[in-house]
Amino acid sequence: MSRKLIRGGHVLTMDPAVGDHVVGDVLIQDGRIAAVGAGLEAPGAELIDATGMVVMPGLIDTHRHTWQGAFAQVAADWTLNEYFGGIIGRLSPLFTPQDVRDGTHFGAVEALDSGVTTLFDWAHIMNTPEHADASVDALRASGIRAVFGHSIPTSDPSWYVASDRRHPDDARRLATRYFNSTDQLLTLALAVRGPEMATIEATADDLALARDLGVRASMHVGIGLLGGQRAITQLHDRGLLGPDLIFLHANTSTDDELKMLAVSGAHASVSARVEMMMGHGFPATGRLLEAGIRPALSVDVVAGVPSNMFDEMRAVIEAERLRQYDRLLTLGAAPDRVPLTTRQALEFATIDGARTLGLDDRIGSLTPGKRADVILVDVARSPLRLSRSTEAAVLFADARDVDTVLVDGEFRKRDGVLVGADGRALRDRAQASRDRLLAAVAELSTVV
Repeated sequence: MSRKLIRGGHVLTMDPAVGDHVVGDVLIQDGRIAAVGAGLEAPGAELIDATGMVVMPGLIDTHRHTWQGAFAQVAADWTLNEYFGGIIGRLSPLFTPQDVRDGTHFGAVEALDSGVTTLFDWAHIMNTPEHADASVDALRASGIRAVFGHSIPTSDPSWYVASDRRHPDDARRLATRYFNSTDQLLTLALAVRGPEMATIEATADDLALARDLGVRASMHVGIGLLGGQRAITQLHDRGLLGPDLIFLHANTSTDDELKMLAVSGAHASVSARVEMMMGHGFPATGRLLEAGIRPALSVDVVAGVPSNMFDEMRAVIEAERLRQYDRLLTLGAAPDRVPLTTRQALEFATIDGARTLGLDDRIGSLTPGKRADVILVDVARSPLRLSRSTEAAVLFADARDVDTVLVDGEFRKRDGVLVGADGRALRDRAQASRDRLLAAVAELSTVV
């Protein structure tokens, strides 16, 4: 029997039934949360001193293109169209399976380092079955909990407008080979094209495949001017909406469309920083809440924004407060309360993310019986930092303040140092891959 006792931290369980503890303990036994409370006794357990730290569920990223892990900052000054042309149009066809593995492994460990214990790997780089194998292998090697979102390759644009037997055949192969058990860190989903990236007929085929496999499907909608195609309305009219779908962005989807999602039980994920930087439109956070949907959060394009979820939580709050304050100012009124709180942002990044991925029976809160995906955030790491509100202190933290990360009860980071991963070696491999790919693109440019 393996037991760990996290002692003396400020425990945010994200479960109202369990409650929070200003000074509390968390007992982990055989990879599960065994108990939460004050003054727990566990003779023989490994002690983890959480004094002065916040103990909380691991952060959950519901939409990350992890294969782009080596391309940090490359797209920092790109619009969405430039991103489509640069990374999707020119770079992705050049990715070998090894490039995918190096980028995904680096990106997954980078996520763990910043307190993300679960991510939805939106892998639209499946140029060959070997690319898919490389993605799964990298996620496994990282030790992160992940939903692997198998998608079409970006190397063949025709796949965006028509169905192709290679995609469903490879999805079925992966399901049989890697995902034949629910008692594992990796689960399968489909990252589908959606009506804005393909046709409604191709989307219907993709959703039929996902439902035949019994997995969730995720798609982009309401992205800038593409939202004018009314993708959600098309899906609604075809009777294709449902609680097994995750809709990304929805910035320019209408309020009526968001209500369609809510009625169907579908889920939504907001990527506030990418949406604001690349031109998708205002993040839909507040409109989703008004429609009856609890949104999850996601980093999305790690080539364009920093990869940590603390920035994402701050951005979603700032964007929604600005949207609503600006609306009040145009009416000559002033706000009497904040429209979105720090606690809500933490919920989006934990329990709401788990619900979105269909994993809330396993993760997302420190509820006894759930898997032990836990992080310790040292909100007083800097001697010049004061804190009074625990939720705000977490929100104002960053990746460097993540002291300890456990996934399934196993250390992935401890005392601020990665466990079981050589960060420098991962960075060197990712950098070599990036430099080779960028050089290849530059060479192609000179030929053209």
